[in-house]
Amino acid sequence: MALLRIPQPYDFALSTERYRAFGPDLANLWHDGGLHRVVDGREVRITAADGGVDVEPLDPQTEPVVRKLLGLEFDLDSFAAFAATEPVLARLVPALAGFRPPLAPDPFESLVTSISAQQVSLFAAFAIRNRLITSFGKRAGDAYSFPTRERLALVKEQELVGLGFSGRKAEYIVALARSELDLGSLALLPDDDVKAELVAQRGIGEWTAEWFLARHLARPQAWPWGDLGLRKAVAAFYGADADVRTIGARFAPFQNLTAHYLVTGLRVHPPGD
Repeated sequence: MALLRIPQPYDFALSTERYRAFGPDLANLWHDGGLHRVVDGREVRITAADGGVDVEPLDPQTEPVVRKLLGLEFDLDSFAAFAATEPVLARLVPALAGFRPPLAPDPFESLVTSISAQQVSLFAAFAIRNRLITSFGKRAGDAYSFPTRERLALVKEQELVGLGFSGRKAEYIVALARSELDLGSLALLPDDDVKAELVAQRGIGEWTAEWFLARHLARPQAWPWGDLGLRKAVAAFYGADADVRTIGARFAPFQNLTAHYLVTGLRVHPPGD
């Protein structure tokens, strides 16, 4: 076990709260006080430690994935300085001291995760996605690897319907897996070009594209205004009359971190709490 240092303050339990909020996520599994993820066929266990997290195993293959998963590319110092100037965030950010939003390490997993969450509760989405993971992923210890793009390109749509996906979602997932879209190259493109490439795919709209920018690429100005959770959070913190789409400009250039803090804040530190 080796220590991976993380800028302080850092609250591991708070930062990984979303992996417990809607039931287990077998590809990012909270188990026995630690977060488990499979990397290159090996289960990696991450636990809280002074100054950061303990990671077993920590090596050149696992470290980049862990750093991505724990959101280490976010600049929280600059965000905190900005938040101090904005009345709602000036109260919320200190209340969530140590919170660092996690990210989705794999682009295909990120998109399938968003597709599975379209127009259903996150509890239902996690349950259906877990059936996908156990059916087509590979177990290593307690956690499973998320099914690879190559594996899902081979499945029949009806197989996914049998797991609980709607016919359209099954179609979207298989089409994405079989598409020629180079997901790895999207990180090299500006935000608008990333969105254009994604929305050209069947079943991927602006909401999914914005969450891809936010939760995989960690783009600072990503603002998934169509997300129901973000809409509820904005209404709770800024009033029911707040226009979710246009209020994002108020948080420039930190829309992404603002969205993460508002959504998590509504769950763990709602207004008036």
